[in-house]
Amino acid sequence: MREIVFDTETTGLSFPSGDRLVEIGCVELVNRVPTGNHFHRYINPERDMPAEAERVHGLSARFLSDKPLFVDVVEELIDFIGECPLVAHNATFDFGFLNGELDRCGRPLVCTTRMVDTLGIARIRHPGAKHTLDALCSRYGIDLSARQLHGALLDAQLLAQVYVELTGGRQITLGLAVDTPVMRETPAEAPTRVHVRPARHFAVPAAELERHAAFVQSLEEPLWAQAAH
Repeated sequence: MREIVFDTETTGLSFPSGDRLVEIGCVELVNRVPTGNHFHRYINPERDMPAEAERVHGLSARFLSDKPLFVDVVEELIDFIGECPLVAHNATFDFGFLNGELDRCGRPLVCTTRMVDTLGIARIRHPGAKHTLDALCSRYGIDLSARQLHGALLDAQLLAQVYVELTGGRQITLGLAVDTPVMRETPAEAPTRVHVRPARHFAVPAAELERHAAFVQSLEEPLWAQAAH
């Protein structure tokens, strides 16, 4: 299964209030394994950069002034993300800006049914804990040494590792059953897609049970018998 993990940087917190997208980074996963394929662009927001936003991501209006407009990169972006699920942390925020920019240049919006919110998954997996990207990286032993400021591509790469851990860890690719997407509603939030692995039941053949019992009987002074004394 192909999935895209993505992150955005912006001029602020509200697209309807005039904030704009300034950076987007996307990382491709196939069966929860990074393929090395990615999409990354800086984007000219056609407006000033508030000081508080620049402190977060370090992107100045001067740096962005010669970068392409969103409309100039939208075709590449749409081709890259395709029709697969889109994974983000606090995904309603990133989807809000992505769809705001798509709507602004007259392109179809990305349906929220494709949204996979790692923040929602983390709240279910680790109730009461901190759920920031930094906190989750620390929990799972993911190296944060390169993260001095927020950056869309680096954060998407870190989030891809977090997402793999949240949904079963590196051994998920050894699964013998197909994941079943389950939509769960959380108050005041969009649906969160959580991949729940079905229970597995394996019947042991009677012949194997008989062979095992015979083998146990053949053991001389097994360790568990010594411990019982």
